[in-house]
Formats: sequence, structure tokens, C-alpha cells
Amino acid sequence: MSIDVRPFQSFDLPGMYRVCLRTGDSGRDATGLYGDPDLLPHIYAGPYPAADPGLTFVAADERGVLGYIVATADTHAFDGWLEEHWWPSLRHRYPRPLAEDPGDGTKDRQCVAHIHRPGPPEPKTLYERYPAHLHIDILPRGQGAGLGRRLMEALLTALRERGVRGLHLGVGAGNPGAHAFYLRLGFTEAERQEWGSVMVMDLTRRLGPTP
Repeated sequence: MSIDVRPFQSFDLPGMYRVCLRTGDSGRDATGLYGDPDLLPHIYAGPYPAADPGLTFVAADERGVLGYIVATADTHAFDGWLEEHWWPSLRHRYPRPLAEDPGDGTKDRQCVAHIHRPGPPEPKTLYERYPAHLHIDILPRGQGAGLGRRLMEALLTALRERGVRGLHLGVGAGNPGAHAFYLRLGFTEAERQEWGSVMVMDLTRRLGPTP
């Protein structure tokens, strides 16, 4: 199976949305957890290529998109862009009352709550030292063949070309495989919280060798 890793193009977005949902439960399929299949991708996939398409890369085979990596070089500026350009239309589409628990076991309400109240900004020191952040998702059929590293290498090259000094991400406590993957890539754990870990990478260093 031939898998092409390439910069994002606009026709990739529906495929990215499907991948986001099918990996949205700590790497497992979250389809059954959401009544609206677009809600989760609206937060964790859609805004990145809109805000900065130069930092989105997709992996595709003959069946379509099977993985992607999205990022922003400046998290603080990205948060401002979301408030001005992304959240307003979503807040109109998903009004605040939808954040109430309907009692049906779905997680749509959590996404609606995030859209209306994205949460406090990350610590200033984190922004300064590691201003970029990313999300990466790969379907099971693309896992185990080095695809995550290929996507990461494409992103790191783009970030370094811009002179970005550091990168951070969050890893949920329910996804130990992802935590181990980032450690192998050269990330370190900056802090651990109840929900998971904040991991960071100094982009002035090169990507470490594959074990």
C-alpha cells in the first residue's frame, strides 16, 4: 500500500473530519459518542488549515485521507484568530443551551461548551518557550508503518523553516501509546495533570533517530 504524505489541499477537509471523529476517543473510534459528527472536528481539525494551511499535512492512499497533522506556529495568535474568525459562526450554529446534558450519553454538549468557553490560556512561559502546538490523528490502517513520524517530520521541517523555537501538545491520560510515541520522537513531559500530560520539544534540536 502506497501512502502519500503531502501538504493540505482544500478537498482533504472532509477526509480529515472523518479521521478526527474515528480517532477522537483517545485514538479509538468516537463515532458513537457524538450525535453531530462534525462537532469534534470543528474544534480539533477544521480551524488549523483555515488559519494556517502551510502547517497542515495529510497522509492519503487510494482510499482517501487516513491521517493528518495540524498545527499553528503561534498558539497565542491562533487563539485570537479563533475568537475573531472561527468561534462566532459556530456559536450561532450551536447555541449555548446545547451545552446542557440531554441524558443520552453523547458528548456533543462538551464540544458546545468548549466552543462557547474555550478555557483559560496556557501559561505565558509555555507560549514563550514552545509557541507552536499540534494535533495528529491516524486511522488504524495507517498505524505501525512509520506514518506518524513522516507526518511529524514534515511539520517540524515547516516549523523550523519559520524559525519557530518550540512546540507543545497535550496527551490524554487514556492514550499511553501516544505518550510513548512522543517520547521516542524527542518530546519531554513538561507537566502532568489529571487529564494527561503537556509535552514539549525544543525545535533548535534535530529529530532523534528511530529506535
